[in-house]
Amino acid sequence: MVVAELGTTRDNLREAVTNLSTKQLPPGGKPVLDELVQRARAEDVYDLDYGPDPYDKPPVEPLDEGTAGIGALMVVTSLIGLVLTAAAVYLGVNAIVHSGG
Repeated sequence: MVVAELGTTRDNLREAVTNLSTKQLPPGGKPVLDELVQRARAEDVYDLDYGPDPYDKPPVEPLDEGTAGIGALMVVTSLIGLVLTAAAVYLGVNAIVHSGG
């Protein structure tokens, strides 16, 4: 149970013990947990802080004018491509329907 809680608290035993205090421990679990806390305090690893989680999303960067311009240009060229594709399909289907055959 402690290992599972350590996984959710980024290896901070103090937070893991706090979370476990609201859960029912198995028989004999309380003395084992107390001994673990005592040994962690003696080794000065009871309340570790590793900083922000490296797997969290990075902060959003502001959008500069150059990037916005490139994005707008890509949107416009994509729309032009879709219009040309639709026109080619229309002309092709129209040619097939009106062919004398």
